Amino acid sequence: MTEHGHHHHGHDHHDHHEQRHGWGHRLRHAVTPHSHDSADKVDSALEASRDGMRALWISLAVLGVTAAAQAGIVFFSGSVALLGDTLHNVADALTAVPLGIAFWLGRRAATRAYTYGFGRAEDLAGIFIVLVIAGSAVAAGWFAVDRLLNPRTMTHLPWVFAAGVVGFAGNELVARYRITVGRRIGSAALVADGLHARTDGFTSLAVVLAAGGAGLGWGWADPVVGLAITVAIAFVLKDAAREVYHRLMDRVDPDLVDRAETGLRSVDGVRDVTVLRLRWIGHRLHAEAGIVVDSGLSLIAAHEIAADAEHRLTHAVPRLTGTTVHVDPASHPGDDHHGDLSHVRRGRPAATTG
Repeated sequence: MTEHGHHHHGHDHHDHHEQRHGWGHRLRHAVTPHSHDSADKVDSALEASRDGMRALWISLAVLGVTAAAQAGIVFFSGSVALLGDTLHNVADALTAVPLGIAFWLGRRAATRAYTYGFGRAEDLAGIFIVLVIAGSAVAAGWFAVDRLLNPRTMTHLPWVFAAGVVGFAGNELVARYRITVGRRIGSAALVADGLHARTDGFTSLAVVLAAGGAGLGWGWADPVVGLAITVAIAFVLKDAAREVYHRLMDRVDPDLVDRAETGLRSVDGVRDVTVLRLRWIGHRLHAEAGIVVDSGLSLIAAHEIAADAEHRLTHAVPRLTGTTVHVDPASHPGDDHHGDLSHVRRGRPAATTG
């Protein structure tokens, strides 16, 4: 019997694995705890979302305190460099809100209308983050130019200096936390937001330079550093926009595709890999693969190979939560199994070749 069909990771293939691999394989499964059941994968993905939300709210609190302290010093000192840095820190703190909503939506179960779930909400949150960063760049640049045209003496220089140091410390703490959690749960958006916070920390150090320049009598230092911060924000904007664009266009790391294809080709019984697609949906990866097996295999044997292929993909590709494997029978020269099967199922004579 030939086989031509699909295998999805939610199928129960435990019995087939036992028949195919014997007692040795069953013993390894018993002493090595792991699962490919769809419910276990969903639980793991939900736990990742909870970790992401926790990271966002903690970082929001830290950045909120940092920005509030800086805003108070801006009011007394009149530093536009510190104002630009404060606006950037406020924008960075606010990015936690749409990401938190996106993580919450991503935890909702798929429906008949949204069959892939709601993970794409992270990409929509990414668009909002890009717009917020752009707005902070425009505001910082506007205030810096205004201060160049209408000079004002910076006061409370020791406090401005201290505020720059506080801004750096707060942002670096948040950056390390977000990046660590983001890499653990596979959220590129959270990692990118952490890198954004790290860049904010360096712009806070620029405020220290502005205070030092003002202390030396360089009245132009404050607005010039404010413009430099605007340029730094623009670079962050470019990187953030690129990350969001890649996700919207379903870009994945080519090395990840190579690892997945190598894993599929190493499965016993897989003669070729015809199709391999990976896509991120939020912080979860989904895969679609087409494999070729011997045309003389039974339906059960072909199903076992498909199950093994899904098993191998799960181990080869981190954070893979959904897999569909399409099985094709190997064709001899001149054969067209796709065409023959299609015509037979529709009750029409099979197309002849020759």
